[in-house]
Amino acid sequence: MKQIILTGDRPTGRLHVGHYVGSLKERVQLQNSGGYQEIYIMIADAQALTDNAEHPEKVRQNIMQVALDYLACGIDPEKSTIFIQSMIPQLTELTFYYMNLVTVSRVQRNPTVKAEIKMRNFEASIPVGFFCYPISQAADITAFKATTVPAGEDQEPMLEQCREIVRKFNEVYGETLVEPKIVLPSNQACQRLPGIDGKAKMSKSLGNCIYLSDEPEEIKKKVMSMFTDPTHLRKEDPGHTEGNPVFIYLRAFSKPEHFTEFLPEYAGLEELEEHYRRGGLGDVKVKKFLNNVMQAELGPIRERRNMWEQRLPEVYEILREGTKKAEAVAAETLQDVRRAMKIDYFDSGNLMKLS
Repeated sequence: MKQIILTGDRPTGRLHVGHYVGSLKERVQLQNSGGYQEIYIMIADAQALTDNAEHPEKVRQNIMQVALDYLACGIDPEKSTIFIQSMIPQLTELTFYYMNLVTVSRVQRNPTVKAEIKMRNFEASIPVGFFCYPISQAADITAFKATTVPAGEDQEPMLEQCREIVRKFNEVYGETLVEPKIVLPSNQACQRLPGIDGKAKMSKSLGNCIYLSDEPEEIKKKVMSMFTDPTHLRKEDPGHTEGNPVFIYLRAFSKPEHFTEFLPEYAGLEELEEHYRRGGLGDVKVKKFLNNVMQAELGPIRERRNMWEQRLPEVYEILREGTKKAEAVAAETLQDVRRAMKIDYFDSGNLMKLS
């Protein structure tokens, strides 16, 4: 069986470091591993409209921003197909058919949906499109017969719902769809990067992000203002590293060479954490080190982004050609689905059968 990747992001703003360590970095590694025959990366504008229906301009403006972030992080259009979700009408039709295989109560039990509804204050009035986005996501994944979905751990309930839809469809209509598996970041700290304010999740809507395109001074300002351990009031006080955003970021981003270059008095992160826990290490010193680490990691990404910003017509063509290719693949899957459901009336001739 072909090994195929499908993944993507909602274009509701520029991508941030949570996206990078949670999925983007993994995508680039998988793309360059040679282990996958096809890779599809979707700019999920239709999904973004489920809670931005009154602000389509916001979504449109951010499509190119997300594409620039992809290219800046190392997504190679020669190896990966980047496409725009709403330009693939077959995804909408697949979603409609899959809706008949899922109950309302099952969607309501989806932990990711419940969390997203609460975060957006949709409890009293949930847009139907937003409520159904797990089904839409299943259409996105199965349209490309994806075997693998690189994502953060918060997306596991969505992947499980997709697998349920695949199993149900194949049980009712015959083996047609492929059941996908999730690939989580190998670094535990990367699976759910907190916001700089200490909130459980970095989120554009909460305004607690470090963006991949932030300028050096903005990165420094955000790092130096980060929430740390509220019990660590003085340098001499023992501190907590678990649940401390500064140390979570260091676990996600720091490398041995960063200590050699920026903090040579420590052998590595374990030694730095041990010093913080016993006391005698101030937050400012740790934050200054984290700033150096973030600048080293994000500098090359920002430079590549600036380069691609000077080549916007080329980026436009990458999106146009990728979308054209993706639509052809989705059309083949839709044909398979219709055939399995025996609703390919004019192709099979079965409309003439009266029984």
